[in-house]
Amino acid sequence: MKLVEIDVHNGMSGAVFKTQECLDILKVYSDYYTEIGCVKPWIGYFILDENVVKGVCGFTAAPKDGTVEIAYHTFPAYEGNGVASMACALLLKIAASTGEKVIITAKTAPEHNISTRILRKHGFEQTKTVQDHEIGNAWLWELK
Repeated sequence: MKLVEIDVHNGMSGAVFKTQECLDILKVYSDYYTEIGCVKPWIGYFILDENVVKGVCGFTAAPKDGTVEIAYHTFPAYEGNGVASMACALLLKIAASTGEKVIITAKTAPEHNISTRILRKHGFEQTKTVQDHEIGNAWLWELK
């Protein structure tokens, strides 16, 4: 499994990126990069496995005040196969490779679910409840 940078400026070549799910993600990221900027490596990535895009993940923006947030999503057809867990691990590897000292966070719905299990597995701890523009009340997780 590997991550492929979401590049909205040069397009994504290859039939693998022409699914409706990928096209929808490209549109979202085109608007998102305009809003938050596009500072590598703090960007979005397609999750590619055996030449199939199985989801999307990334950083919600470049680090701010020494903190960066990760997010991941597995496309429904591939849920339950470790895609999100591997994406989480690969995002942590990218953050570590920068040499920057950052606190890595994530947000989840305020309930125990697969995402909270993934975060715990990778060393995150739930620290508090915060407001999120998409979730509303959300649990904030921090890598310890």
